Amino acid sequence: MKHKFIVIEGLIGAGKTSLSKKISEKYNAKLILEQFADNPFLPKFYKDPEKYSFPLELSFLAERYQQLKEELSTGDLFKSFLISDYYFTKSLIFAKSTLADDEFHLFRNLFDIIHHSLPKPDLYVYLYLNPENALKNIKSRGRDYEQSIDIEYLNKINKNYFDYFKHEQGLKFLIINTNGIDFVKSQNDFEALTDTIFNYEYPYGLNMKNL
Repeated sequence: MKHKFIVIEGLIGAGKTSLSKKISEKYNAKLILEQFADNPFLPKFYKDPEKYSFPLELSFLAERYQQLKEELSTGDLFKSFLISDYYFTKSLIFAKSTLADDEFHLFRNLFDIIHHSLPKPDLYVYLYLNPENALKNIKSRGRDYEQSIDIEYLNKINKNYFDYFKHEQGLKFLIINTNGIDFVKSQNDFEALTDTIFNYEYPYGLNMKNL
């Protein structure tokens, strides 16, 4: 396997975790899943974003850093590579979407202090799903605390991801348009997706594929 560390990212509802699990099973990869369900600030944030956005983003910053630091520092001889359904820069992208300017400036200072100590992924895959389809997936999976998410919030997150991709030159970004496929239910779609991820060489910077 030419990649040792792959990240799967995307909007809420894009299928990051589902794809990461399926890839880990197919390729015998070590799997890192974001532990967000137990965050006590998350349900509060969706009910009152203005009040709880800063403590939420700080708690995610600490949790993501601790998990990735531990997982990435311990190898597994019996796994072919490592795959994660998030990367540490997710904290910065979501914080930019939720925090006021003065809060984001402070958050960015904290982020910059610690994120360079984490290894960079060999390939950063972004599952592009338009906000309308993402919102349908969010509604259908029925997590109570997510039901207040709206199109405007998803549009803002999408924009911030693409702003990050355009300005970060030190990584290989692969943006895959998944609006026309269902890689969870269709094995053919899953195989087409994994072929796109694993069987092509991509240069540093922004790479885009339609399926």
